[in-house]
Amino acid sequence: MRVAIGADHRGFPLKESVKKRLEASGVAVIDFGANSDAPADYPDYGRPVAEAVAEGKADLGITVCWTGNGMNMVANKVSGVRAAMALNPEMARLARAHNDANVLSLAAKYTPDPDAMSIVNEFLKTQFEGGRHQKRLDKMDAIQPAQARP
Repeated sequence: MRVAIGADHRGFPLKESVKKRLEASGVAVIDFGANSDAPADYPDYGRPVAEAVAEGKADLGITVCWTGNGMNMVANKVSGVRAAMALNPEMARLARAHNDANVLSLAAKYTPDPDAMSIVNEFLKTQFEGGRHQKRLDKMDAIQPAQARP
C-alpha cells in the first residue's frame, strides 16, 4: 500500500509520528511536507496529497492540520477525491465503508498522538461496502462544481 501524507506547520508533529509508525509497519509513505513546524499554508501540502491519490500515485492519502477542516476542504477540491475528517476510529471506518473516502483528514488539535494510529489503521483496513452506498456516491458524483467566483 502507498499512502500520501501532508501537513501544515500545526499538523507537522502528528504527521511525523503517523509517518514513522506507518513506515515501521511496512507501508510506503509519500511525504509531501511540511518538513518543519515553521509557518506554512495548508493548501500547499493538502493539494499534492489529494492529487497523488486522484492520479493513482498513492492508494490513499492522509492530511493533517490544526482542525482538519482546511486540509479537508482543500482535498475535496481535487476531482476524484472524497476526503473525510475523522476524530475517532468509527468515523474513519464509516467514511471508508459508506462513503468510499480515499483521503483522511486529521485534526492535530483534537487528536491525541496515541489515538491517531487507531484512526489511521481503521481507515487503512476498511473497504468500501458498495451496495446501497454506491447509488449515493453516484448521486454525489453527478453534482457539478459551483462556478468560480469572479
